[in-house]
Order: sequence, then structure tokens, then C-alpha cells
Amino acid sequence: MLDPVRDCREIVYLLTCYEFPWDIERALEFALFRTYAVPSISGLLDRTGEFTRRPRKRYDDTELILAEILENGFDTPRGQAALKRLNGMHGRFRIANGDFLYVLSTFVFEPPRWIDRFGWRPLTATERLGFFHYYRELGQRMQIRDIPATLEAFERYNQDYEARRFRYRDTNQRIGTITRDLLLGFYLPRFLLPLGRPFAHAVMDEPLLQAMGFKRPSNLLRRLVTGSLKLRARVQRWMPPRQRPHLLTRVKRPTYPEGYEIAELGTFDEKPSSSGAPV
Repeated sequence: MLDPVRDCREIVYLLTCYEFPWDIERALEFALFRTYAVPSISGLLDRTGEFTRRPRKRYDDTELILAEILENGFDTPRGQAALKRLNGMHGRFRIANGDFLYVLSTFVFEPPRWIDRFGWRPLTATERLGFFHYYRELGQRMQIRDIPATLEAFERYNQDYEARRFRYRDTNQRIGTITRDLLLGFYLPRFLLPLGRPFAHAVMDEPLLQAMGFKRPSNLLRRLVTGSLKLRARVQRWMPPRQRPHLLTRVKRPTYPEGYEIAELGTFDEKPSSSGAPV
């Protein structure tokens, strides 16, 4: 039996690469919007200019860095190289520890919340703790301070932070709009994006929609989208177990058509000002 502390990476690896690869990837995509609903976070991202110049590269780099750590482990050469890139990027800016904590909490709680709604089976208590301990260790290796010691305390932090800090700002909407259209573009041609946007909004809760400045979808569309996702889960229960891992590091990406090196990942060309904002 796997231990949620000792085997936390293996637990998250199995869930992400075998049990719920599609669900966890979607959950973390929508988790991005929750971080953009915080003006201090969206404001910093807006000032970097990365989202307007090359949003796909920024998305791919973030996903690949985190996947390298998960798929290879914290203490392997590739895992250590990816963690060094992650810390190098974040270390260039003056980011509040509370914002770091909140972003970390979305990795702990958004995948289980998505799976509770749309997964083909519920997570076990051990799996939920595995998420917590894996990302707690990642946060410690990122030198994030004051990470709560228990799953329950971290969830209270997550909920209290959202209640206090979700507020509309133009930067929320600007960064969110670019990201939403990028994600929809994985499935739809550009001319169909306006039709796809309400479907993306239908998965978002009311506080998030308000903080992002996104139009509220109709109740009918909400029921259609959530019903379709729940139907997918029921069908998936009858599918045979996945035999090979779904590895994000192996996914073909237009950003890196010939493959990538870890040293290429991340955004390092802007120089931050003394205030922590890039110039």
C-alpha cells in the first residue's frame, strides 16, 4: 500500500499519467484562471509581456517544467534541472509569499475538486493526501514559506484567500482572455472561438466569472456542459485501464517541433526592475 507522505510523487504520477490524465490536465488549465482572478498575480503576469508576445510558449514551458519534475522525480538530474529553471524564473521577481502559497494550493485542490465533479471514480483519502504532500514538498523546494502543515489547514487558506483576494481588474480579464482563447485554440479554429467561449465559462463558478469579467453562461448551457462531462465519466468507467502512461513531456508541441532541452524552458530575457516588475 502506498504511503501518502513517503510515496506522494508516485501517487500523483499514477493519478496524472494513468488514472486521470485528461481530467487533471483540464483541472490545472482551469486552475490558471483562479490565479488570474487575483490582481497582484495577473498584474505581474501582464507586466512581463509574455502573454501578449508568446502565450503558447509560456503555457508549454510551465507545463513541461512541472511535468519534468513529476515524471522524473525531485532528485533526478532532469528533475533538479527543471526545478532550477522554475526557481530561476520566479526568483527574478518580487512575488508575495501569500501569492505563491495560493498558486501552490490550486495544484493541491483543483484536480481533486474537478475529479469530484467529473471523474470516473472518487479519489481515496490517501490520494488526496498524496496531492498535498507532493506539492508541499515542491513548495518547500521552491522556498515558499509557511506552507500549512495539514491538508485541512491548507484548504482553509485556499478558501479564505479567494474570499479576500478575488477582485475584478482589467489585467485579470486581459490575461484570462488570452489564456482562454489559447486553450480553446487547441480544439477549435480561430473563427469558432466566439462559439467556444461560453462553453469554457460554463465550467467556472460565479466568483471566478465576476473576478475575470467573463460573461455568465445560461443555466441551460451550464447543465449541458456539466452533463456532458458527467456522461463522459460514466462511459470511462467501462473503459479498460490505461496500459501506458500519458507523459506530457512526450506530447508533440508546435513550440518545440524538434523537441526541447530543459535549458530552453522558461522566460529569462526580460530584466526585472528594482521593484520586481520587468521593464
